[in-house]
Amino acid sequence: MAVELVQDPAVADLAERTAKFVREIVIPVEERDGGVVRSEDVRVSLQQAAKEAGVFAPHVGERFGGHGLDMRSRAAVFEEAGYSLLGPLAVNIAAPDEGNMHMLELIATEEQKERYLAPLAAGEIRSCFAMTEPAPGAGSDPAALTTTAVEVEDGWRIDGRKWFITGADGAGFAICMARTAGAPGDSGGATMFLVDAGNPGMKMVRHIDTLDESLYGGHIEILFENCVVPPEAVLGEVDEGFRYAQVRLGPARMTHCMRWLGIARRSQDIAVGRAAERRLFGSRLGDLGMAQQMIADNEIDIAAARGLILRACWELDQGRSASQSTSIAKTFTAEAVWRVVDRSLQLCGALGVSGDVLLGRYLREVRPFRIYDGASEVHRWSIARRALRLHEAGDR
Repeated sequence: MAVELVQDPAVADLAERTAKFVREIVIPVEERDGGVVRSEDVRVSLQQAAKEAGVFAPHVGERFGGHGLDMRSRAAVFEEAGYSLLGPLAVNIAAPDEGNMHMLELIATEEQKERYLAPLAAGEIRSCFAMTEPAPGAGSDPAALTTTAVEVEDGWRIDGRKWFITGADGAGFAICMARTAGAPGDSGGATMFLVDAGNPGMKMVRHIDTLDESLYGGHIEILFENCVVPPEAVLGEVDEGFRYAQVRLGPARMTHCMRWLGIARRSQDIAVGRAAERRLFGSRLGDLGMAQQMIADNEIDIAAARGLILRACWELDQGRSASQSTSIAKTFTAEAVWRVVDRSLQLCGALGVSGDVLLGRYLREVRPFRIYDGASEVHRWSIARRALRLHEAGDR
């Protein structure tokens, strides 16, 4: 079956309207605030404007106010939203909320959907996903999970330390991954729990100072200490957390790629505009061979990344695991986006490193993506292992 590259007219229209909303409403706020949302008032006002424009939460089902887009359709819309650092937050498709909505819609009970998914999809609350731990705990290797949950009279008691929990400051709830069976290093035995904000056993320790600042709610270190949750806080089935996490992981990697591809396009547009108007050495910057090579290489990286994203999304929509294609797309896109932003900054010269354009902010924001959602080196290891297994099985 061939991968269909042409989007449905309704999806193309939604992408166009999202692009218009981002350019007219979001980008002025981004430029005013340096690409960082620092107040709840700004988030609420941007999201209200997105609702009025009819582009809010497009990925969730109609029951929860969205358009029910499949992965391939999300690629077009999310890229347009990602044209501004603040676009995903405004449209309510920012990490980690977007991935949590995706997972809740697929595996939560009806009661959990009403309590957590409905207000999350409406932008009334935010959320976080608490899996990553300080070394030697879970990171690139989720099986290293050390946080534990044991059954007690009132439900489950969670104990452990998490860090780099994006969006945790101000979140209405956390989805916490804890070990309910086995030991660190075992590939099974994890369970996901819904933990309400205000639970006295979930304490925010600190904001971790990082290169990136645009993800609202920060990257937080959290201590779970005698954190008791009721039996109905279990998301999915006990001991099946790693399996359920795959429902979130592959799609979330792709939606990250979609959003960052928007920033790559934005950076290229800034650079091309500069190259077209800047004159030096008797000609336009854009007429010089080295400048043309950087512009062309940017176009190639953007197009190649988009193609890999669409291929992986098509496989996900077909119900395949898409492990190989999502790893390939994530690794290439994370590195290609960095190259595009870096070249764009270089093309703009002194302007590029100034605060007059946001290329310096973009460079700081995109660099961690080569680590988040699996470091490039870990993905390459996984890609190579799968290729070797196929060869050994005679499927290559």
